[in-house]
Amino acid sequence: MDFNVKKLASDAGVFFTRAVQFTEEKLGQAEKTELDPHLENLITRADGTKNWTEKILRQTEVLLQPNPSARIEEFIYDKLDKKLPSRTTNAELLGQYMLEAANEFGPGTPYGSTLITVGEYQKQLGGAEREFLHTSAVNFLSPLRNFLEGDWRTISKERRLLENRRLDLDICKARLKKAKQAEAKAAAAPDFQETRPRNYVLSASASALLSEEVDKAEHELRVAQTEFDRQAEVTRLLLEGISSTHLNHLRCLQDFAEAQATYYAQCHHYMQDLQRELNSPLLLSAPILPSTLTMEQTQLPVTGTRKAKVLYDYDAHDSSELSLLADELITVHTVPGMDPDWLIGERGNEKGKVPVTYLELLS
Repeated sequence: MDFNVKKLASDAGVFFTRAVQFTEEKLGQAEKTELDPHLENLITRADGTKNWTEKILRQTEVLLQPNPSARIEEFIYDKLDKKLPSRTTNAELLGQYMLEAANEFGPGTPYGSTLITVGEYQKQLGGAEREFLHTSAVNFLSPLRNFLEGDWRTISKERRLLENRRLDLDICKARLKKAKQAEAKAAAAPDFQETRPRNYVLSASASALLSEEVDKAEHELRVAQTEFDRQAEVTRLLLEGISSTHLNHLRCLQDFAEAQATYYAQCHHYMQDLQRELNSPLLLSAPILPSTLTMEQTQLPVTGTRKAKVLYDYDAHDSSELSLLADELITVHTVPGMDPDWLIGERGNEKGKVPVTYLELLS
């Protein structure tokens, strides 16, 4: 118990001395040892890495999971080191509702069959989204969190220790300066009664004490300087490791971008397949016009011959249809009694039916 009390008192004394030194430095009443410029540059760079990593991490979490409640749930599971239960995506849930509605309305009806088609693709979109979220969490979010909760905490701890060593060094410098000033003052102003034997002994004893104080202060300064230099080297090595952290984050970012590109490519592929199915002869009795159609396209009939730009690739389902390539220009026209969702397209000597949803009619 006595040992603990003494240690507590000693720690409190050290803390108070450092606080006084820090305050006097801020007020300009004490000298401060400046760090090596290279070390200062490393510290600035590390702070920038930490700040931007936090911002990128937070915004990526918002991008992948816009629901704040869900993010809090994920955070709690992560802190408890428990596996997060599999969560159905909104697209999967929508697809499931569509399939259930189709069963109620009748799978054989135009509306029911279309609900089944769209619902299945919504579930595929949801599956692709869930895979993208999992891949992004493992390959991108986890490394960023590991840096902030692991490497950065170690760096912060060593930096705080370096600051304490720097304060101790400056305290020792100030203590040595005061001891030397006191010794010089005593040497410059000897006791006027020094010739008396007793006073001479006292003066010599005081001079010896002052000399001992100087020697003690010099020893403490050497020890403090050694500890400061050692801690500065440890901190420098850790900060230089930020470069490898940048390389690691670069690889993680590339993986994230690749996963994102794969996800959007899958979504685009599914939507193209869905659009083809919606324009197949089996579903023409229940036409669905996607949002890519403009008001002009849906309401303005094609009279005579017009030019049209192809928006997407289209593979003809039979000999009566014309295959299309995205971005090509073709000539289109209609014939009396023809389904309004289809036009007759011509490209050179080729001719056949083309779906309106795949075209942008030009004036």
